[in-house]
Amino acid sequence: MTFDTEHLWLFLILLPIVAFLYASVGHGGASGYLALMALFSFASETMKPTALLLNLFVAGIAFYHYYKAGYFNKKLFLSFAIASVPFAFLGGMIDVDATIYKKILSLLLIIAILKMLNVFGKDGDYIKPVKVWQGLTIGAIIGFFSGLIGIGGGIILTPIILLLHWGKMKEAAAVSALFIWVNSASGLAGQFSSGVLLSSQSFALVGVALIGGFLGSYYGSKKFNNKLLRYMLAFVLIIASVKLFFI
Repeated sequence: MTFDTEHLWLFLILLPIVAFLYASVGHGGASGYLALMALFSFASETMKPTALLLNLFVAGIAFYHYYKAGYFNKKLFLSFAIASVPFAFLGGMIDVDATIYKKILSLLLIIAILKMLNVFGKDGDYIKPVKVWQGLTIGAIIGFFSGLIGIGGGIILTPIILLLHWGKMKEAAAVSALFIWVNSASGLAGQFSSGVLLSSQSFALVGVALIGGFLGSYYGSKKFNNKLLRYMLAFVLIIASVKLFFI
């Protein structure tokens, strides 16, 4: 893993903060970790597997807290996960050119920004069931792109659920947390099958991220109004997105 060791201390301070912010809304944080690693000049080939590894742990703890709070909808989750898991594996097997990788990631961060600012809508007064073809199609597309870029897909799935009135905010958060976990596991398996290896330094970052992830998901599932957190996270992602796209 190659990055600017002179500023390692700052990276280790920011990592749990990013995990805290994402986990508070039921996400694993891969898009935030990728942005942070890009800002600190991590080698491109290490970014995707490291982000997926961190996702596994932070999304896992986020799902636990939202599940315990009673927000998980199993049927809604399966609607997307059935197709997303195999396609995340396929996406994880594909190696993307570093320049293209950064451009695609920049566009995904814009989606995350819009989601955090509630551009896609808030809780509706009514909930509609997901049709089988809708769940399979959306799950396959998000899964493939998740494995390709190195994210769990929650930043895409959550706004879709809210926009199409398939679930409310915390229900979407619970479903997205487990959706992120299974996609991250599948994408990482695809990475391993193509010969990608994780360094010991990647595993060392897990403990740091888990601190923020545990606290964020606990307060997000039980106590937080996430409006201010979303605005803060949107600001961080705007900076990262601009850097990735133009530098």
